[in-house]
Amino acid sequence: MGNRDILIDTSIIIDFLRKRDKNRSYLWRIKEADFNCIISTITVFELYAGAITLRHKNDLKKLLKWLDVQPLTIEIAKLSAKIYKDLKSKNQLIEFRDIFIAATAIIINIPLLSLNEKHFERIERVRIYNIKGIKGV
Repeated sequence: MGNRDILIDTSIIIDFLRKRDKNRSYLWRIKEADFNCIISTITVFELYAGAITLRHKNDLKKLLKWLDVQPLTIEIAKLSAKIYKDLKSKNQLIEFRDIFIAATAIIINIPLLSLNEKHFERIERVRIYNIKGIKGV
């Protein structure tokens, strides 16, 4: 994977889906900045779990053609378990799905873009892409 790869968190996709003017979304801007946007299989789960209407499901089907999906691997699962145990020992647990997403970014060695940076800052080794670094934001 090249240096223009970035893992997109679910919050960025939701921002895109909710905006009427898609050009004003973070996802649109990151794609215009010529990043290769990758999402975790966990993000696919979260999006489909939240898709209520047929329109939502159709929007997701179209969107997924535009993004690369990183499958959940044994390495990601093992690192997720380690992160979970570490955060639990510090009494700093975050949502387990966010742990899987962070572990994905670490394993495939790319930065993570999220609107919930504070959740991910608790995890060592995850590189968070500064949302202010996106041109026009």
